Amino acid sequence: MAERIPDEVIDRIRHSIDIVDVVSDYVQLKKQGRNYFGLCPFHGESTPSFSVAPEKQIYHCFGCGAGGNAFSFVMEMEGLTFLEAVKRLADKIGIPIQLPTYQPQSSIHKPANKMIEAHELLKKFYHHLLVNTKEGQKAFDYLIQRGFTAEMIEEFEVGYALESWDFAMKFLTKRGFSPDEMEQAGLLVKRDSDGGYFDRFRNRIMFPIYDLQGKTIAFSGRILGEGQPKYLNSPETVLFNKSKTIYNFHRAKKHIRKNQEAILFEGFADVISAFKAGCENGIATMGTALTDEQAKIIRRNVESVIVCYDSDEAGIEAAHKATHTLNAAGCYVKVATMPKGYDPDEYIQQFGAEKFRQEVVEASLTLMSFKMQYLRRGKNLQNEAERMQYIDEVLKEIGSLPKAVERDHYLRQLSEEFSISLEALKQQYQIYRFEKKKKDNAHWNRNNIARQSASQTKLLPAYQNAERILLSYMLKDQHLALRVQDMIGGSFNIEEHRALAAYLYGFYEEGHESNISLFVEYLPEKKLVHLVSELAMMSINEELSEQALNDYVQQVLNHPKWLTIKEKEKDKQEAERRKDYVKAASIAMEILQLKKVLK
Repeated sequence: MAERIPDEVIDRIRHSIDIVDVVSDYVQLKKQGRNYFGLCPFHGESTPSFSVAPEKQIYHCFGCGAGGNAFSFVMEMEGLTFLEAVKRLADKIGIPIQLPTYQPQSSIHKPANKMIEAHELLKKFYHHLLVNTKEGQKAFDYLIQRGFTAEMIEEFEVGYALESWDFAMKFLTKRGFSPDEMEQAGLLVKRDSDGGYFDRFRNRIMFPIYDLQGKTIAFSGRILGEGQPKYLNSPETVLFNKSKTIYNFHRAKKHIRKNQEAILFEGFADVISAFKAGCENGIATMGTALTDEQAKIIRRNVESVIVCYDSDEAGIEAAHKATHTLNAAGCYVKVATMPKGYDPDEYIQQFGAEKFRQEVVEASLTLMSFKMQYLRRGKNLQNEAERMQYIDEVLKEIGSLPKAVERDHYLRQLSEEFSISLEALKQQYQIYRFEKKKKDNAHWNRNNIARQSASQTKLLPAYQNAERILLSYMLKDQHLALRVQDMIGGSFNIEEHRALAAYLYGFYEEGHESNISLFVEYLPEKKLVHLVSELAMMSINEELSEQALNDYVQQVLNHPKWLTIKEKEKDKQEAERRKDYVKAASIAMEILQLKKVLK
């Protein structure tokens, strides 16, 4: 293997990759002016504050301060070293490179990579057993009877685990994998009796589970024949976190962005059937309730989501909870309702793809219409008390709708259905609307206090703003940076600004031209990288006039003198307090001389 990755290869990758393409693998971006904006993947937010600048090839979050270039973005998202991020981006654009043998390992690199490698090997062998061996014929026939096609089995890499206690263990140990590591990966189980190991999955149809980038990190095995549990999932590991894993996301992502919509199912069988039915933007949770983390991942990639869960009581309850979680994450939510007694997989098998698309997906209800159906359940609307309870509950939901047109629409719908005057409904609704506004205002006031205190930290002194503006221009203009070096040198007052200026001078002295994306790789500290991304995103004039340059420089150079004046004023006050008027007068003369120099 190569001793190192040559600089020219890294430069080639840097110039070939587009940061917008890199970030778009993780975040839905929308162009606003010159830059692109989306929801920050590094902290939770409902309003986009994450900006990507294609001209500068950097990103910056105005909320949490994260920033950097394409390499640092991948490092942060994946927990990789710099060289690992280089390799990841090289693979993305088809530049063949090998990592050096001596490279430092990232904190999760070695064990995680061994686990992924083991999962990938087992996935391929499970798939081979299913489609190419007589041992897998029964499982293959079962899948075909269930409506799977050979193409679907190939696409989703479905496999079969033999009815054996130690096949996977022998398969992996022969290839140098440690049984202890494979037990931690969830592929083997340790026996209490003698400390030996046996296979976790036996006589099961195996569905690989992937992370957001398409690496195999777990399995779900369906029992072939009778037995419990019907589905057995890998346990949680350093690779596999159910609350952050979304089934089929890596495959569906491009279709989600193309359609500007995702379809959320409860299980992977529904996703696979929907894929066959032409709904390639289907994703699913891992057999558990949708989590806040999953909802945030979905929202970063798309705004509109259709929830398509089972029609039984548990499915309806799960759909109701999922819509609330997605709505809270900022998604526009619709609900595709199934006929009673069907789940999406069964419906597609019985009625076909076209009917599923037209009568289920395309007939999705608005979130409010679904809530009205949900609130009807178990109520006898012929009974006056239950009818009034239903109307009361619906009015509260209408009160939470953000758009006046929507509110008016559903109020009229209630009025017509129950023959109640629109005015009476509006009066009652206004009470709930007022109560909601009070709650919202209290919430807003709490948040506003936090926002104001945060914004106050940005009301910086004139000298500090001057330093920031100078550095922002220096990042963009090599010649201006050299002029500032002659005028100020390292005399910036803020420690981080001094450090940044020193690195920038060195960067230019090495012969580099202005290149912010390259410069951030020279910085040893993450906080300096974040500072660069923030300064590079500052809104400043295209040109810096000579007068403005001199004014900013004077602000920087004069600040220590103003500090001296403040100290002397304290000394003067102390002398007056001690009634040492001669000394107080002497200090006053010094202060006057210093102020003359400043003028």
